[in-house]
Amino acid sequence: MPSLEEELFPSTPGKFKIDRGQSMNRQFHRYFASTSTMFLWALFLIALTASYLSFQSFVDSGSRCFSASWGGIQWEKQVRNSAQIHRSGGMSVLVTGAAGFVGTHVSLALKKRGDGVVGLDNFNNYYDPSLKRARRSLLNSHGVFVVEGDLNDVKLLAKLFDVVAFTHVMHLAAQAGVRYAMENPNSYVHSNIAGLVTLLEVCKSANPQPAIVWASSSSVYGLNDKVPFSEADRTDQPASLYAATKKAGEEITHTYNHIYGLSITGLRFFTVYGPWGRPDMAYFSFTRNILQGKPITLYRGKNRADLARDFTYIDDIVKGCLGSLDTSGKSTGSGGKKKGNAPYRIFNLGNTSPVKVPELVNILERHLKVKAKRNIIDMPGNGDVPFTHANISYAQRAFGYKPTTDLQTGLKKFVRWYLSYYGYNNRKGLQ
Repeated sequence: MPSLEEELFPSTPGKFKIDRGQSMNRQFHRYFASTSTMFLWALFLIALTASYLSFQSFVDSGSRCFSASWGGIQWEKQVRNSAQIHRSGGMSVLVTGAAGFVGTHVSLALKKRGDGVVGLDNFNNYYDPSLKRARRSLLNSHGVFVVEGDLNDVKLLAKLFDVVAFTHVMHLAAQAGVRYAMENPNSYVHSNIAGLVTLLEVCKSANPQPAIVWASSSSVYGLNDKVPFSEADRTDQPASLYAATKKAGEEITHTYNHIYGLSITGLRFFTVYGPWGRPDMAYFSFTRNILQGKPITLYRGKNRADLARDFTYIDDIVKGCLGSLDTSGKSTGSGGKKKGNAPYRIFNLGNTSPVKVPELVNILERHLKVKAKRNIIDMPGNGDVPFTHANISYAQRAFGYKPTTDLQTGLKKFVRWYLSYYGYNNRKGLQ
């Protein structure tokens, strides 16, 4: 039986990768010779129009029903089967953003240990959707059903909770990326704020209410220069719209916890990397450009200082997500009515060992056996911050969180996956 890690690597590169005029005038005058006749014709035309619109509405409604990507007996059966618990004391978890990077790994880990898992993802095109669909194929091969739909679809969310009494929600769906917010700010409001509120509204009305664990971000620390970053530090100086929406999410979730008794845990992720990662992340794009012989851009901060990040391997993030779910406690409300205080927590999930970005490139060069062409410039005002560094003592005390993968080891695993997925091992002889 192959290990889960072995199954994360594709066996086939890129595969994870449908003259009558006068006569008519006489008839016309005959029919419309009197005012009363014209009135009757007007009524007839109104009735005809109303009938047509009613019929068209029926047809459109039917078309939407038949073309919907969710609903029906077979769909409900898939949802129920995926949500089935296979261990004593297990949980049934709705994972939003399940076809995303973190969502895929968390869903697989939950399923592997016997929990019920149902995924939700809208497969947007922020980056190549084919990678997301490859992740969905991987999830499907392990018995995880991923529903395609938008987080703001209230009817879909309500239907999911009607079909399955989820005990937990792992909310990972979000519009990611710091720099993209300057191009498409509305997408961040739609996903990170409106989508979060839509989900919370459904959860607070559910009976029983699920416990919620959701992905905030280390970006909320913004312009904070106190290191390492601790959960009690100020987070009221965001450097990007992305960070601002995540900070808003923390305030919103606190409100729902206070008013409705929802158990809520927010996780501030620190620069997550690894196999099946996001192509917009620096380590991923560096790898692609190095292999293609293209230059990579490295930014410098004030006084020509190198940027540094608290790079955290995906397996360590997954351990933090599962630990948070396992210790989340129960929501205290029922049908939208609070019956008592419920847990509200925020944790840093990082590696506690910041590494300068040029050193990350050095490691990639060694694993790829290719020298990078570096273009070094000053950091633009695009929302990036010069460094991140996590204090993880709170998570350590709460559920024994302890990262174990250093950057050298983690990048080696990522490079192995990248070369396999994109077929470099076969095409170029790289190992």
